[in-house]
Amino acid sequence: MLLENKKVAIIGGGPGGLTLARLLQLKGVNVRVYERDINEYARVQGSPLDMHEESGWAALRSANLVDEYKKNVIQGADKKVIVNARAEVFFSDHENKSNEKLGGEPPRPEISRGALRKVLLSSLQQETVVWDSQFISMEKQNEGWLMHFKNGSSVYADLVIGADGANSKIRPYITEIKAFYSGVTMVEINIASAEKATPHIYKLMNGGKIMAFGNGRNILGGQKGNGDLGFYASFKPDENWATDSGLDFSDRAQLLTWFKKEYADWSNIWYELFDNAIMPAVPRRIYCMPLDQTWEPLTNLTLLGDAAHVMPPFAGEGANTSMFDALELSECLSSDQYPTLREAIADYENSMRQRAAKAAKQSLDNANLMHSDGALDKMLIRFSRD
Repeated sequence: MLLENKKVAIIGGGPGGLTLARLLQLKGVNVRVYERDINEYARVQGSPLDMHEESGWAALRSANLVDEYKKNVIQGADKKVIVNARAEVFFSDHENKSNEKLGGEPPRPEISRGALRKVLLSSLQQETVVWDSQFISMEKQNEGWLMHFKNGSSVYADLVIGADGANSKIRPYITEIKAFYSGVTMVEINIASAEKATPHIYKLMNGGKIMAFGNGRNILGGQKGNGDLGFYASFKPDENWATDSGLDFSDRAQLLTWFKKEYADWSNIWYELFDNAIMPAVPRRIYCMPLDQTWEPLTNLTLLGDAAHVMPPFAGEGANTSMFDALELSECLSSDQYPTLREAIADYENSMRQRAAKAAKQSLDNANLMHSDGALDKMLIRFSRD
């Protein structure tokens, strides 16, 4: 095997990095994951993830983690309602059970990010994840890399895999290609104890997701697995809107005033989100890697997930694509068909870029559709076909 007697370092302990570590350990590879978080509880986890059968679910099957995943599925979180700006329901699939599969689970079963992280972490050998390891830099040493971390440690690895997200510190060692602004910015709002704090919206969601469309602006929200809700006010401003607007995102009153102006024809039912939001709200500019990106493969370095192909979230492909990257990369690295690591990595990267470009194109198309005039009618047609 190409990785026999080699040390593999994965930078980043998200779904993709942890999935890759699990898959490589099943093949007997010496692998460590270097994660900047202090420990597994360091960060508040985001909205639930839905696993797609052909990608995320395929990776879980290969990792022998389907049963553990199913134990943590959030029942009903895959259901959705589509409403207009006045919160009038135009579509709901809460009563639809005809598409259930995967052993009785919904077709895209959802799990909280924290639960998925626990499932993956518990599947790894002890001390696989090296916490409090924020990557700073690295230089070539022997056939591999000597990596340096903010905690003062330096570690050698024969192969380094960047799984460190959209702002990857590993990516510049491979390519100078940068992501472009998709045209969409999302203001993230989180609600604690939502059943009491936002009773009208909570009831409307009915334990699932909500998608609200109107005048080129959206509100997208869902359960977070712990009684909290996460929402995004999504629209298409200039790239520097977050700083140029002068908004204090820690000020509820300012944020509500902004919403009333920018979402002027929206019902006041949405005001309870801003009245009860955990401050500060977080503006997020949405980026995407060029669909035609390419680079020369290396013998000792590669990327997966957002580090390789960050894309908008409007097709639900981010985590799924990352986990499938892990599956495909593990298979290439452990295959006997490649005479060298460079050839194995090249084959993986060519396939990965093609898959990611297709998913990113779908995400960009969905972003434009969801923020267009008449988006509600267009999305209703889309979901009526599914």
